[in-house]
Amino acid sequence: MIKWIAAFVGYMYFRFAGAIMGFFIGSIVESLLKRNNIGIKGGPNEKFQLNLLSLAAVVIKSDGIVSNSELNFVRNYFISNYGKKNADDIFSKFNSQVKKEKQDLIEIANFFNDMTSIETRLQIVHFLFAVSNADGHVSKQEVNKILEISRFFSINIKDFESIKAMFIKNADNAYKILEVEPSCTDSELKKAYRDMVKKYHPDKILSKDPALIKGSKEKFQEVQKAYELIQKERGL
Repeated sequence: MIKWIAAFVGYMYFRFAGAIMGFFIGSIVESLLKRNNIGIKGGPNEKFQLNLLSLAAVVIKSDGIVSNSELNFVRNYFISNYGKKNADDIFSKFNSQVKKEKQDLIEIANFFNDMTSIETRLQIVHFLFAVSNADGHVSKQEVNKILEISRFFSINIKDFESIKAMFIKNADNAYKILEVEPSCTDSELKKAYRDMVKKYHPDKILSKDPALIKGSKEKFQEVQKAYELIQKERGL
């Protein structure tokens, strides 16, 4: 909104050139406000973890069934990746600061969009599917909620379906992971594999967050498994 107001004011005074300059300056101001108005107290790492926990809570509650297996998965995930003391602190702050409030997905998405790369956001979607699958079943409501989050993250539908295929098994699972059709040629398959390796290689994750690095390695392994399975089927 700020950038449009600034553009209008610029146009009133300096016409077209002023509108462009106003829009540019307004965009910078808007970006700075987003970075400093996350709604959660603490440093960058703490905000990251609290927002990640908030997304997990949104997905868990989306089907109206909060299972102990999902809650335990999230707690164990944070303990194994951040340490018990840090995990306890994050859960304590989440319960006191965030849990009682309605989660604003757009605000949370803006935080991750501003602070992370697309590769990191893909790993967050992978994490959310892992959370929803902790009870052995990913409900339709959970899938829809993760899809909504993915759209806020500007993740395309092929990438979303690729990650979903790792948790919701079907006959075309391996092909979906590689984002190709079962009718693709061998050369198309090899190209798709190379593209996926570039996209999901752990070295592409700019974040130093151990949880996301671990998730990236798991995603990379799934891509390799899918490719090897298709290779065996095709005798490549």
